[in-house]
Amino acid sequence: MQTDNELFTLIKETFPLNPRPDFVSDTEDKLRKIARKMNRKRTFKRLSVLSGGFLFCSIVLLWIFSYNGNEVINNTLSLIDERHASSIVNQQEPLIYIYHSHNKESFISETKVKDPNMAFHSLKNITLVGEKLSQDLNNKSIKNIHENRDVMEILKDRGLTMVQSYTVSREALSEALKNHKSIKMVFDIHRDTQKRNVTTTKINGKDYARITFTVSRSSVNYDKNVKFAESLHKILEEKYPGLSRGVVVKSNPSNQSTYNQDLKDESALLEIGGVENTLAEEYRTVDAFAKVIEELLKKK
Repeated sequence: MQTDNELFTLIKETFPLNPRPDFVSDTEDKLRKIARKMNRKRTFKRLSVLSGGFLFCSIVLLWIFSYNGNEVINNTLSLIDERHASSIVNQQEPLIYIYHSHNKESFISETKVKDPNMAFHSLKNITLVGEKLSQDLNNKSIKNIHENRDVMEILKDRGLTMVQSYTVSREALSEALKNHKSIKMVFDIHRDTQKRNVTTTKINGKDYARITFTVSRSSVNYDKNVKFAESLHKILEEKYPGLSRGVVVKSNPSNQSTYNQDLKDESALLEIGGVENTLAEEYRTVDAFAKVIEELLKKK
């Protein structure tokens, strides 16, 4: 019995594989026609896709420019921004830390003294201004910490001088920053000793206590803090022209305090009004400043 290999060999030898020329020519023509048809189909599909894409883009552009599509897009983007800003503002953890290194600084109108250097009070003092700012921020759903411990009394108990007030206030600030990583801004609120004509401005017929933003150059966070203060100044001036006295950089070559601004970037010492301002004027200013803080937070 023959094997498979022997059968294949016999077939090859018996039937030579030499097709006729006309068969080769006809087959080649048929293959070329099939190839041309396939190319036409591919081209048609490509053109269909491109035409469909162009038509879709045209419809979208027509919708945007003719049927308030642009307004819809802008509203959608605004809604996204608002939700992002709202998520920042409505955080449950505190975002702002408010304190007073010179907590008994008061006002002539409250102490009834004639000498500005004697305008200090254990109750009617700058901490009331900080408390008002804290309340304003809470009303805007901006969580905050208002540290109102009696720094001046602690100095007295420890036998320390006024110069060391920032060392004492630093203790509470350090603790707060350690326990609340969420804190983004730190404000040490004071009042100035300048005359009323320097510390007061009139807006819409009402007197406001002007704000000075003070930054220490000796702090390792100087660059960030001065940028932060300038941002606050800019927004405040846009909303309430004349309310800011500007940014002041302190740089005593011999012994410049950091004002604790080395502990946190976006820290500033605020001098709100002066010894001759009233609490009512101070409160108007912090009402305005709370709006500035809110706006800056929403930009983050």
